[in-house]
Amino acid sequence: MEFMNALKNRRSHYDIGRAVKISEDKITEIVKEAVKHTPSAFNSQSARIVVLFGKHHDRLWDITMEKLRKVVAPEKFEPTEVKINSFKAGFGTVLFFDDSTTTDGLKAKFPLYSENFGIWAQQANGMVQHSVWVALGQEGLGASLQHYNELIEDAVKQEWTLDKGWKLSAQMPFGNIVSHPGDKEFMDLEERVFVFEK
Repeated sequence: MEFMNALKNRRSHYDIGRAVKISEDKITEIVKEAVKHTPSAFNSQSARIVVLFGKHHDRLWDITMEKLRKVVAPEKFEPTEVKINSFKAGFGTVLFFDDSTTTDGLKAKFPLYSENFGIWAQQANGMVQHSVWVALGQEGLGASLQHYNELIEDAVKQEWTLDKGWKLSAQMPFGNIVSHPGDKEFMDLEERVFVFEK
């Protein structure tokens, strides 16, 4: 039941802050353990993770703000600015990448499955994202999943000298929970889960 409770407690927290009671080292260890024990097709382990704290976290959201100013009309920018500042108000950000070199190598090694490796890599990355999200939630931290990928990817790789073969898939700002989201609505499970018994 502990696992199920962890799943239930995972929510999208947008109102986050920096009054975090656990250390950066502890958070880093949590992320590492979540990444290590998340499965991937052919044990490819193609997910690459970057954890940003302090000025690095701030810089990420400054870059995102700068890029958005170029594509959002000035008269419509205020809500965007509020949203980005809410992410920046957090304690840190986890960046999720896929190492395309690893994925492409598997395509060449196993041509029979070559069309599937990109899909499997995305699925594995999604599982890593969920694992990290739930693990952070277990420590009382709030997080959300963001996707400014194409807009910021090149600038992010340049800023932190990351491998050009890495493909950015998501950003997860996290911090202490300032306020909780409202109740979540669920579809009737009879419309989502189908069971055939003997």
